Amino acid sequence: MTDMALTLEETENINEIKDWFDKYGNWLVGVLLAAALIAAGNWGWRWYTQHGAEAASALYDQYEAAVARDDATRARDIAGSLVQRQGGSIYAALAALQQAKANLTVGDFTSAKAQLQWVAGKSQFPELAAVARVRLAGVLLDQKSYDAALALLQSPPPGFEADYADRRGDILFAQGKPTAARTAYQEALLAAGSQNPLRSLIQAKLDAIPAAG
Repeated sequence: MTDMALTLEETENINEIKDWFDKYGNWLVGVLLAAALIAAGNWGWRWYTQHGAEAASALYDQYEAAVARDDATRARDIAGSLVQRQGGSIYAALAALQQAKANLTVGDFTSAKAQLQWVAGKSQFPELAAVARVRLAGVLLDQKSYDAALALLQSPPPGFEADYADRRGDILFAQGKPTAARTAYQEALLAAGSQNPLRSLIQAKLDAIPAAG
């Protein structure tokens, strides 16, 4: 027997390996393939997320440029593209909020309302959704849809207690409920920090409502 010849023990080991692979080989290949697909999927998702964010950022830059040169039509179209193509990005929500404000300025309440509703209901960014709810409640207030407006202002997220209470005060006062409005403004004033720009406005509204006799 030469040095290259297999011993009986080695032969048995090889046969055991062959038997194991015959029995479990397909399963092993499947596991390895699944692992490879998961790794590729994770890489693909990271690539998509990174490049999706870059695309959204580039579109938003174009949007701001259109706004700066007063190209309302171009700005509207880009904002629409952001919402449709990059709706999960912060840039889509920011553009929608800005477009809503622009539409309110020119009296297009229908478009403004739709944009604010989208941010309030679809945005993945709670702070921007909260801003949209306060502004949407203001639109509904102008349309005298008081109950719908108040329904938007339940359970304010942290940091928005003053904004929500202030808007509730506006709605309640418009409803002819000065006592309830006064209470809401007091809550807003209490929630507003000393540096809150709303503070002086809230105080002015509160001072304009006579105290209950």
